[in-house]
Amino acid sequence: MLAGWCLPVSLKYHDPFLVCADYQSYIDCQNEVSHAFHDVERWTRMSILNVARIGKFSSDRAIREYCEEIWKTTPVPVELL
Repeated sequence: MLAGWCLPVSLKYHDPFLVCADYQSYIDCQNEVSHAFHDVERWTRMSILNVARIGKFSSDRAIREYCEEIWKTTPVPVELL
């Protein structure tokens, strides 16, 4: 490491990947999450609704749909030994 080098100071003056571009909104969101977490009834309701709204997901199905809809390919049978 370079002597005297500090990441936060470095990012203040040169942030080519925009690491800090939305830092304040990140902090605001974390504060909202913290408030929600400490309200047990609210957190429980949000958690249950989140799971209920997930919908059907399967990596096999997602890959199959991607192959069919994006790549326009069909499955190739593979004989297992």
